[in-house]
Amino acid sequence: MAPDLSQNKAVKLVKHAAANNYAICATCCYNVEGILASVRAAEAKRAPLIIQLFPWAIQYANGILLHAAREAADNASVPVALHMDHAQTPEMVKKAADFKNGFDGIMVDMSHYDDNLEKTQELVKYCNERGIITEAEPGRIDGGEDGVGDLSEMGLEAILTTPEQAEEFVATGINWLAPAFGNVHGKYGPKGPQLDYERLKRVHKQVGDRVSLVLHGAGKEWFQEKLLKECIECGVAKININDAFNNDFVSIMKEQAGVTPITGLIEKATDAMQKSIESYIEWMGSAGMADKI
Repeated sequence: MAPDLSQNKAVKLVKHAAANNYAICATCCYNVEGILASVRAAEAKRAPLIIQLFPWAIQYANGILLHAAREAADNASVPVALHMDHAQTPEMVKKAADFKNGFDGIMVDMSHYDDNLEKTQELVKYCNERGIITEAEPGRIDGGEDGVGDLSEMGLEAILTTPEQAEEFVATGINWLAPAFGNVHGKYGPKGPQLDYERLKRVHKQVGDRVSLVLHGAGKEWFQEKLLKECIECGVAKININDAFNNDFVSIMKEQAGVTPITGLIEKATDAMQKSIESYIEWMGSAGMADKI
């Protein structure tokens, strides 16, 4: 018998956000410091949160970072779920889904395959049978980030999501949909984000009754309170952040390595990341929501 996915922790958090016009902060973590900073920020702000790992975390450390994140999430005093972002091959999706007591959700990102839809459908079923919910990307979000392949390097172009395409993906059984509406992984260039909010609203109107929308490409340079709130108003209920707090880790290391002892470096970097994540939690409207779920 298939597990009851309505009780999945990740899906419950994002559904609550969608119903109450705020967004869950989803932190893309590369190390234990990022994981601890995420949980501490969530606890400090009484906010639900999702820790995200890229496939790189599994390639680099097998299940070690995953299990650290799982333990941190399970021991948190607020609801924290665990998601794999941008699993870009069927093999990686299956490997991630097969970890015992591992991910609550997996992004089945087959956007660079011609048969994106067919592959997504097959892998959604694989994940669901193991109690894991899924996210997919109809269309193709431009750019790349550390831990995710870059489209231009793959010889591919961005494809903006249409409501019809979104509908096709909802039929695969996904829970979350990551639309391409002018958002970009990595740098936006001198003009900044050219976001097509009308397209985002049309996608939300078409499928928002069955899936929750996710924002990718919320880079620190442009996405702060104003743009985050505008995206939430168009129906986004989960927002992934990366350089918004990981840059703090790099800055502290750069400034203080060789001067501050290693323990001090690690603690200062964690504290700086926590502070940044707390700001994003506030901007997304999730502070205080942990006690209402």
